[in-house]
Order: sequence, then structure tokens, then C-alpha cells
Amino acid sequence: MLNSSCSHSLFNVTVDQQYQGLIERMMFSSLTTVTCCVFLYINGIMLFSLRSKAVFCETSRYILLFNLLFADSIQMVLSQVLYILAACLIKMSYPLCGILSVVGVLTSDISPLTLVVMSLERYVAVCYPLRHAAVITIGNTGLMIFVIWAFSLLSGLIRVSLVDYPEMESLQMEVYCSSITLFVGPLSDTYDRAYTCLLFVSAGVAIAFSYIGVTVAARLASTDKTSSQKARNTLLLHLVQLGLSLSSTVYKPILAALSRIVTRIVLIRVQNVLYVCFFILPRCLSALIYGIRDQLIRPVLFYYLCCRLTLSVFPAKGYK
Repeated sequence: MLNSSCSHSLFNVTVDQQYQGLIERMMFSSLTTVTCCVFLYINGIMLFSLRSKAVFCETSRYILLFNLLFADSIQMVLSQVLYILAACLIKMSYPLCGILSVVGVLTSDISPLTLVVMSLERYVAVCYPLRHAAVITIGNTGLMIFVIWAFSLLSGLIRVSLVDYPEMESLQMEVYCSSITLFVGPLSDTYDRAYTCLLFVSAGVAIAFSYIGVTVAARLASTDKTSSQKARNTLLLHLVQLGLSLSSTVYKPILAALSRIVTRIVLIRVQNVLYVCFFILPRCLSALIYGIRDQLIRPVLFYYLCCRLTLSVFPAKGYK
């Protein structure tokens, strides 16, 4: 009778813990999904705005911005889908997880590479204004976007080829799909660290070089100080965006450090917060920063965000 009572009590505790875990997963999933949907809506409006006027489709920096936001939106959707699948305790096969992980790596590498090209475009515009129209053409911009995607895809395929696949009887994964659980092994880990450091250091050097070049050109030039100042502010903005992109790379080390000092349930809760801060939020800030700062995009963005309502601050003429 005592054993039966103890077993019944333990069963109740287990059921309560499972129920509490289910409620917590549903709560976190709902919060992150709502946040992600709001940010995706802003990104979607921004992408639509960048295709609503001819000037955006015919200007290189706006085309590059569209590419940046498009990649960030894909990354945001993919991250949220994998998060929901893990919260619902749904596991997938290794091939499917590999494809999704390659897409995730591909889109995450797009941001710093695009920021480098955008920074060099501003450098050419200020330091070589007479050559800008000949160098920064629509064709060259499209070629650079193709190179960015091809280079990022190659990097993702290399990471997959270096994965130490376990000996298994089936293709079904025993853990939830993520780049952390898939890209395991000494070679894959070493390549990931080396590539990430090289990528962000190179991007930082390129942006810093562009900023210094624009600053020197502004001091030597006797006219067009306003254009140079705007270019410098834009390059500083690119440096901030690069830092936001870099923030996702510290996600794994932080979790690894916390896993040694906190309980599993606390680690899961912290992981949810870090997920929003390092993966969801940075993917939306580019749209907000550019949309609010840029004088051409701002009225169009607010016009569509307000569902095409005419605002006294932003006249509707030219946006319909």
C-alpha cells in the first residue's frame, strides 16, 4: 500500500512537471512566434516598399539593402520554424535537417558580405564620384549579389561535408535539428570558428577602411560636406549592423558556459531569451534603422505600415 501510494505520488509529480513543461513551451513559443511575426511584417513592408518605386529598383544601394533584408527574413523564418519544431518535440531526418542547416548558414553569411559591398559602394560614391556611375552599375550589383550567395552556399556545403555523422541504423535524428546539434566534430567546429573570425574581421576591416577613406576625402574636399557626412554616418550604421550579425555567433559559447552552472530548466529559459535577442531582434533592426533614417524610404515605409492611410506628416502624393 505504501509503495502504491509513493508510486502514485511520483506519477502525479511527473504529470505536473510534464504539464508545466508543456504550458511553458506553449507560452514561450507563442511569445517568440508573435514577436517573429511582427518583425517579419515590418521586413515584409520594407521589402515591398523597396519594390514600389523605380528609384529603389534602379539604385545599387537599395538593391543591396533588399538583398540584405531578404536574407535576414529567410533566416528569421527558418529559425522560428526550427524553434517551434523543437518546442513541439518534433524530430526530423538528417537529410532534411542538413538542408535546412545549409540554408540557415547560407542566409546568415549573406548579411556581413552584403554590408561589405554596401560600404564599398559608399566609399566609391564619395571618393570617386566621377567613376561611381561607371563602376556601380545595376549589372555589377547583380553580379556581386550572385557572388555573395554562391560564396555563402559553398561555405555551407563545406560545413556539411566536415560533419562527423554518427553510425546509425536509420536517418531519423535522436536530437532536435539545429546547427548546434548538426555541425559537430573537431573539423567542423574548427572550420566554423576560423571562417567566422575571418569573415567578420575582413568585414570589419573593409568597413573601417571605407570609413577612413570617406573621412579623408571629406577633409580634403572643399565642397559636398553634407554628402560625406551622410556617407560616414551610413558606414557607422553598417558597423553597428555587423556587430548585430556577430551577436549570433556568441549564442553557442554562452549556452555552453551556462550549461555548466545552471540547471537544465533554467538553461532552456535563458536560451529562449537569448534566441530572441541574438536571432530575431537583429534580423529586424536593419529594416527599422534604414526605414526611419533614409529620407526616401521613410515616407513610403510609414505609408504602407499605416495601411496606406494618408498622414499629414507624410503626404500621400507619389506613394499611390
